[in-house]
Amino acid sequence: MKKAFAVFILALFVLSASASPVGSETAKTEKMKPALLVIDIQNEFLPSMSEQDKKTAFDYINGAIRRFHDKGFPVIRIYQSHPTAGPKPGSEAFEFPQSVLIKPDDPMIVKTYSNAFNKTGLEKLLKEKGCNVLFLCGLSADACVLATYQGAQDLDYDAFLIREALISPDSATTRFVAGICETVSYGALKVMIKYAQN
Repeated sequence: MKKAFAVFILALFVLSASASPVGSETAKTEKMKPALLVIDIQNEFLPSMSEQDKKTAFDYINGAIRRFHDKGFPVIRIYQSHPTAGPKPGSEAFEFPQSVLIKPDDPMIVKTYSNAFNKTGLEKLLKEKGCNVLFLCGLSADACVLATYQGAQDLDYDAFLIREALISPDSATTRFVAGICETVSYGALKVMIKYAQN
């Protein structure tokens, strides 16, 4: 009996020594540093989008913007433009509707490709702000939002679509895109942002 007990104590000692060797550093837990990307909610494109999507998505988009502003996390507004196809910066067609709660000092990216990382300063901006987790909303879910989501993953960001905050020309397409990507509900987003630290 004493021999069995001694073997048991020795096994515990070996296990504890191998689990935390002397002089080893404990792994550091990386903090979540989120950014919200609000993509292409421009007057030019809204008329061709699903009325069903628009009916609900704007409330969730504004809710997400409020949460990020309240916690001091970046809200990055992203706009589509093209030298020949437009919409031209400064025009009414280029702008977001006034009902979207962005602020003039929210960083702005203007892109000519679907992927907002392609030939823009988005990645540099995110690095400067130390962001490592991206939440995407806006339009079109099946074009620029999806392309930017894939671009973020290619650059090793943790990226999520906000499920209720997406808009497409067809709401069935919106649901399809949400089904093939990593998404979070607005409720889950609220909890994640609540506990994220600056």
